[in-house]
Parts: sequence; C-alpha cells; structure tokens
Amino acid sequence: MSEPTASSESGAPEERLVGADRVIAVLTELAEHPRGVTLDELAGALRSSKPTVHRALATLRRAGLAEMTGRGVYILGDEYLRLAFRNLDGRPETARIQPLLEQLAAQFGETAHYAVLSGKDIVYRAKMDPPQGAVRLTSVIGGRNPAYRTGVGKALLSDRLLDLAQVTEWFGPFPLEQKTPNSLTTPEALYRELEATRQRGFGIDDQENEIGINCVAIPIYLDGATTASGAVSVSAVSFRCPLERLVDAVPEIRAAISRQLGASALG
Repeated sequence: MSEPTASSESGAPEERLVGADRVIAVLTELAEHPRGVTLDELAGALRSSKPTVHRALATLRRAGLAEMTGRGVYILGDEYLRLAFRNLDGRPETARIQPLLEQLAAQFGETAHYAVLSGKDIVYRAKMDPPQGAVRLTSVIGGRNPAYRTGVGKALLSDRLLDLAQVTEWFGPFPLEQKTPNSLTTPEALYRELEATRQRGFGIDDQENEIGINCVAIPIYLDGATTASGAVSVSAVSFRCPLERLVDAVPEIRAAISRQLGASALG
C-alpha cells in the first residue's frame, strides 16, 4: 500500500478548520441581528452559498446556539446567551466592578461603564444605567468603540503610548475617521490629548464619539497591575450634564473607586 501524500495528510484538517471557521462566522453574524435574519440574508452577508450556511446553522442549532423561529428567521439560541452571561457573571472583575458602577449610577444619575482595551478598540465589560426615568445611552455590554475617540480609550492608552512615534505606529494610517466635529484624527492631536490625560489622571470624551454624549474615565489597576486593567467612566447626555460638571465630579468618582476597590486600584 502506498504511503499517503503530504497533500492528503493536510487536506482533512484544513477542511475541518474551514468548516469550523464558517460556523464561527455564521454565529458572529447572527449576533449582529437580535431581531433575526433569514438564510438568504446570512448567505449574502457572508458571501457564501446557502447550503454551506445552512449546514453551519444546523450545527449551531444542534448545540442550542441558534434557533429558527416559525417565520424561517434565525436568531441566537438561549443556550448561547446562558453561556455568555454565566461566563460574564462569573468573571472576578465583573463581581468586583458591578457594585461600583451601581453606586456611581445612583450617585450621579448617569450611566457608568467599565471597559477594557481590545486591539485598537475598547470593549464594554459592565454597565449600569441611571435610575428609571433618566435618558439612557445605547451602549451595550460587549459593544466596541474605537479607543481614540472615547474617554476610556484615551485613559487606557495614556500610559501605553508615551511619544508621538508610538501614537503613529499604534494607530497606523492617518487621518482617522472624524465621527463628529470634535473627533481627534491626527497623530499630533492624539499625542497632545494623551499627554494631557496622563497629567490630569483621567480621560475625557467631549462629544468625540457621538454628538450630545460626553464622559470622564479613570484608569484602574486591579491586583497590583502596573498597566491599567481597564477604566471606569461616567457618561452623560451633554444638555443634562455638561462635561465641566463631570470633570468637577472626578474627585468624587475617585473616592468611590477607592472605597469599593481599595486605594491601590487608582495606581
């Protein structure tokens, strides 16, 4: 019997990998459609054939990670949500941060976030909305925003990017997208803002990511970390709470962090 060729040895694992990638791609696309999506729409979004997408959906449905409604529309399955929320609730940082966010939201009547750096974006790991009746923000746990135009992003980058060359290398091609008239899009402007953030010890978002929304963000250091683990922010609708009022509240926010997480969390 002849020995298998190198191509035949590598072919099967490569096919399995491609198949797994397709399943993950379908799962990821499903997450973008909380109201559901049809097979045709999924195939179009993924630029893949309907039979291929249908096989991936069948795999996800068997695992409870996807469901099909009576209208032929696919949604994420309850098992996926159960696993995600159980994982999130079980993370040590979530258990430690959530009481702090609850206190900040109640104290200031505004939305409090905890976010971490993920590549060039920030990801919201925890959120607490203000009491019922107040205007609420559209941010969601697991949502992402570009770090350069958020207060939490600048708070986290301020002790990582220490000179103009590092800023230029980190962000790559400039100018960056100008989401609002206040967005900083050049390396020089970002470097100046990160330097100011280092000096004052907190980041600000002056309607740079979304018109009408501003925030202050304070980096926190968990478990003796020398680089910020994440940042806590208080965000507000600007007509109700101008940026100046949030800046004035920074000492109170710091005090709340110290009480809940210990003085060492402030670095």
